[in-house]
Amino acid sequence: MKNIPNQDDLRKKFEAHAERRVNIVRELSVRIEETLAPLSVHPTIKGRTKNFDSYYKKVLKILKSGGTLPQITDLMGVRVVCPFIENLSVVEELITKTFDMVEIERKGHYTFREFGYESTHLLIKIPPDITAKHGKADTDVAEIQIRTILQDAWAEVEHELVYKAEFNPFDTPMKRKLAAVNASLSLADIIFQEIRTYQRQLNGELAKRRESFFHKIEDANDAFLFSGEMSEPAPEMPIAFMEHTTASIDDMLLLALSAHNGGRFDEATTLYSRILELNPEKSICALIYKHRGMANFAQSKYNDAIDDFSRSLEMDDKSYKVYYYRGVVKSVTDAYPDAIEDFSRSLEINPYQSFCLFRRGQAYYHSGDYPRALADCEASLAMEPANEAAKKFKDLLHKKLRM
Repeated sequence: MKNIPNQDDLRKKFEAHAERRVNIVRELSVRIEETLAPLSVHPTIKGRTKNFDSYYKKVLKILKSGGTLPQITDLMGVRVVCPFIENLSVVEELITKTFDMVEIERKGHYTFREFGYESTHLLIKIPPDITAKHGKADTDVAEIQIRTILQDAWAEVEHELVYKAEFNPFDTPMKRKLAAVNASLSLADIIFQEIRTYQRQLNGELAKRRESFFHKIEDANDAFLFSGEMSEPAPEMPIAFMEHTTASIDDMLLLALSAHNGGRFDEATTLYSRILELNPEKSICALIYKHRGMANFAQSKYNDAIDDFSRSLEMDDKSYKVYYYRGVVKSVTDAYPDAIEDFSRSLEINPYQSFCLFRRGQAYYHSGDYPRALADCEASLAMEPANEAAKKFKDLLHKKLRM
């Protein structure tokens, strides 16, 4: 008959190191958090130590299967919970570079288990400095689990329903329900990742569009306030966009922004117009009119740009950016009193705009109101002291006021 482990002896040995394990896990959690600090997203770090009942149950399970008294490797664990699938590999790479790895296991990655979940388990050596500080804990390894939020949610529920339960579901409809929930969570993870990727792509196109728009503003305004030569107009390219009438608004917007950033302004405005023909909700219309106004401005179609910005404001009169954009176009067309009014409306909504103060000061300058121009210029510099154009403008205003 195989030797049966004495529970009391095991408990005494287990509990003799319990406090050390808690301290080691706490310090490991901090170290992992520091390791992942450079990431743009910050995963949730959860530390835990196995209790004796769970430990003893696992020992008996291994002995029952024919093994010898084992070394349990998950007495100490840290769970890293990430928002998106894309974060998992980045987190794993940082951790494997920081710690001495013993083993990497990808559960549910190569094999299918009906109620299983995907999860990466890293077995690491406890760093020597942590062991020296807190002492040995009857094991020299710890487990780090890396999961998404949804994988973690499923793992917690599955642990209660399947792993810890005395009876696992054996009724076919119940098994199907659990499998369906698992599949739904996996699909949700994939969809969330697709949305995240789309958002990043869309935000990238928006950033490029804003940069080109502001560059056009600089070129269209007073040359003495800006360094560099006037930029060459972007060459027009043939319209080449998808003709699918079933394209979603998101798809068409991404295509429009891509065309806009590529200097294909006719293509961009056509796509913006096509979106508007679908009669989307007011907030979307306001956004599209704003972008189409920018595209018209880029082509020096100033009246069309003003019309589009005005339509955008009819649908969203709280958009300080659109008031600012329309004010810029009015400045370019020498309608300085109207431009000042738009800049002022923009600043009423959001007074913390150094660039808007700068542009309004410029409009005051062209209107001959040098004191107000100087006041706006100084307010702009107070928020953005490194603005070289504003510094030059301030020098110019001082010269004008001394005349």
